[in-house]
Amino acid sequence: MPKPFDVDDVISIVRRAIRKAREDSAAQTLSDPESQVSGIIGSSPEIQEVFRTIGRLSNSHMTVMITGESGTGKELVAGALHKHSPRADQAFIALNTAAIPSELLESELFGHEKGSFTGATSRRIGRFEQADKGTLFLDEIGDMPADLQTRLLRVLSDGQFYRVGGHQPIKVDVRVIAATHQELDVLVSDGRFREDLFHRLNVISLELPALRERVDDIGDLSNYFFQLIAKELNQEAKVFTEESLSLLKAYHWPGNVRQLENVCRRVMVMGSTREVELDDLPKEIKFIDKEGPESVDLQWESNLRSWVDSELGTEDAGPIISTVESKFETILITAALAHTKGRRQAAAKLLGWGRNTLTRKIKQYKIAD
Repeated sequence: MPKPFDVDDVISIVRRAIRKAREDSAAQTLSDPESQVSGIIGSSPEIQEVFRTIGRLSNSHMTVMITGESGTGKELVAGALHKHSPRADQAFIALNTAAIPSELLESELFGHEKGSFTGATSRRIGRFEQADKGTLFLDEIGDMPADLQTRLLRVLSDGQFYRVGGHQPIKVDVRVIAATHQELDVLVSDGRFREDLFHRLNVISLELPALRERVDDIGDLSNYFFQLIAKELNQEAKVFTEESLSLLKAYHWPGNVRQLENVCRRVMVMGSTREVELDDLPKEIKFIDKEGPESVDLQWESNLRSWVDSELGTEDAGPIISTVESKFETILITAALAHTKGRRQAAAKLLGWGRNTLTRKIKQYKIAD
């Protein structure tokens, strides 16, 4: 800063520098393969963006909405957000709202007083009270019943609630992180989710990429799982051969990272050698060529080959791979957006991408939607 300088300006710059250092430190810790603090593994651009977002939120108490397909690691990310927040020393409470019967969910969230209903033989502290000063992670928030959505909105608004059967208000300071694999905006349009609650939860949106969008991470993820499982079983860790790894990268992974972990567990137990060969893989992966889009009419392949041959035969032939990729993806994106009437999240789901990936490609190819 040039002299003479204003003291307030110096303080402001120092504060920004400290905040930036904390964000960078959190992102570096998350992405460091040696630390594996959060259990989130990968070096792909898609997962690195998740790390950066967690880093940017490292000094925040804001409500976060995590979206993504089942098995992408939403609870791991929620845990990382808590560990790298000012509330890290307080409780992190996780609750899957879809796993609790609707008639018990209210008591699970807010607790109950003795005698408030049949079977309530004593006072029970709910998850909100357990998470006071800490973080409450509500998974599958889209499945929450309408009456509880109303109660949750009130808690988020003023930090107060009543236990079931109680008459004294309970005041708490809880950071809420919600997650869902559903499209909440569609549920709002259908009247199945409160719009005001959606906006209250969706302060910061963090979308997790599907495993098929980050296939370059499969090697690191599988090695991590093999090491973890080997310790549990007191065995030597296995490793995928290059051929096996190539087939894993071609698979569409409907169950995402959770499915990959299950595959690693299966081959750790059933495999007879340290190296996992093609024959050791589950049949749903080995027979991918009979299940996926490869089994449909492949006439377009011969047309593409003819076009490539003609392009390569010209004197000013350019980088053919990037040209084909841009044309191919532009057609896919345009068709998907037309099919969904411009709704990006729905279009991304059809294409098997995350919304962030689709948005990036729309900007990259300058597609008007």
